[in-house]
Amino acid sequence: MDLQAQFEQAAADSKTLSSKPSNETLLQLYSLYKQGSTGDINTDPPSNPFDFVGKAKYEAWTALKGKSKEEAMQEYIDLVKKLKS
Repeated sequence: MDLQAQFEQAAADSKTLSSKPSNETLLQLYSLYKQGSTGDINTDPPSNPFDFVGKAKYEAWTALKGKSKEEAMQEYIDLVKKLKS
């Protein structure tokens, strides 16, 4: 199975985890998924100062700037596997 197929399978598996991950882990999953599927962040930060979730997501994704899509995909796959076990 190639990396893209593994990544897509991990994304599907992440929706059926037996327990909900912590908020920190959810942010990690989100940022790795976005970096793996889109690459470096390509949006502006949230303009609403009370959008704490949007700001956290933006900052988590921004922190991965420069990481290759392939590296992010592999880290995402590994994290989902860890959460499944």
